Amino acid sequence: MRNPFPFPHPVNETSARIVAFGALLMSAAFSATGAAWILIPLTYGFVARVLTGPALSPLGLLSTKIITPRLHIQHRFVAGPPKRFAQFVGLLFSTTASVLWLLDFTTASRVVAVMLAAAAFLEAVFAVCLGCIMFGWMIRWGVIPDRVCEQCSNLNFGAQPTT
Repeated sequence: MRNPFPFPHPVNETSARIVAFGALLMSAAFSATGAAWILIPLTYGFVARVLTGPALSPLGLLSTKIITPRLHIQHRFVAGPPKRFAQFVGLLFSTTASVLWLLDFTTASRVVAVMLAAAAFLEAVFAVCLGCIMFGWMIRWGVIPDRVCEQCSNLNFGAQPTT
């Protein structure tokens, strides 16, 4: 059966950077205020993006359907699998922050959120995707199968994806 919500490949880097900016705002807001409710949309967003790309992510939809199409700039398209892995890493950090908060390790929870904010800042401002860098290392080390590596090098820039 075909996945009704496939992760986009390639990914519009402008949209990815806008999503990273949203993750930066939420993780920084939690870090600064300790308002645990912020962890709910932050973590949900990462779950949704790992599983479906932008299809079930409010931040992903805002980015891909509303903000990015209104930006009249040259968009760059990048491989989807590394971006999906980066979303998974964000999910690990946001889930860790949530669990630490639930276990009453609030300072540790806020520190993890600061680390997430730092990674999101690098992506949003400088287009430096730490998860994508880790993904590249994992391909070189043989942790990620060659077929995924082939998929990453097989971008179709002729088609204009919706994301």
